[in-house]
Amino acid sequence: MPVFKAPFNGYSVKFSPFYESRLAVATAQNFGILGNGKIHVLELSPGPPGVAESVSFDTADAVYDVAWSESHDSVLVAALGDGSVKIYDTALPPPSNPVRSFQEHAREVHSADYNPTRRDSFLTASWDDTVKLWAVDRPASIRTFKEHAYCVYQAVWNPKHGDVFASASGDCTVRIWDVREPGSTMIIPGHDFEILSCDWNKYDDCVLATSSVDKTIKVWDVRSYRAPLAVLNGHGYAVRKVKFSPHRRSLVASCSYDMSVCLWDYMVEDALVGRYDHHTEFAVGIDMSVLVEGLMASTGWDELVYVWQQGMDPRAS
Repeated sequence: MPVFKAPFNGYSVKFSPFYESRLAVATAQNFGILGNGKIHVLELSPGPPGVAESVSFDTADAVYDVAWSESHDSVLVAALGDGSVKIYDTALPPPSNPVRSFQEHAREVHSADYNPTRRDSFLTASWDDTVKLWAVDRPASIRTFKEHAYCVYQAVWNPKHGDVFASASGDCTVRIWDVREPGSTMIIPGHDFEILSCDWNKYDDCVLATSSVDKTIKVWDVRSYRAPLAVLNGHGYAVRKVKFSPHRRSLVASCSYDMSVCLWDYMVEDALVGRYDHHTEFAVGIDMSVLVEGLMASTGWDELVYVWQQGMDPRAS
């Protein structure tokens, strides 16, 4: 299976929504604490080594997340440690990039998510406790959502409703927002410890997963959230990222500070259906391809990016 070695620590990996062989990786020097960053755009190939870098962009600060545009196949958004949000056009040479840079967040920007239904806007979540809404062609953010009492680690659009998103915070809540409303429409006190990640089910727009420092993943129905639909136990440390499958309704992927990537079927009793122990440091980035069923990617602080097919060994050559 393809493996890419980055010069810095991996933070995020995202498959292109346009090309099945393309993915972007966000990396940071010195575990993201201090130093530079780099964005790698990778292309998968049938022969060895299986993956190669097509272009890379150097940054003056850590890159914590990347998100592909849903409207332009060569454009991606980057979330940086200096509070900036940058837009890159991979069709242009590195000296012509970034094509845009926004400096509004007061602290590190931890996540970026492009609107999959509207395709004209994106969200960023920051350690300054806010979420911001942006449009690529606007010189400044459209709106700032400020209700969380601590860092917002992730904000994700609902896959069906172009105005609705969820945000996961260190204040132990997930909030549901509608951009047409003045404040959040729902507050879910999901965990007793920091919530690091959230994601919407791609087949049921009322189902949401959260992951936490408490080592669990919880699956919620936002119509009746007093108790979770499922609690997934199996990780040994904080669960850094959670992601619903774009192809199977009940399949959830996660990665953790226990260095593992796990696959879960939240609708069955023995929910853990796959565990991959290929990383040798914190596993912090995970994605599942929309275009190729069962194709997964992960990255971590071991500076490696793995791409593999579900059920296969990520380290198998």
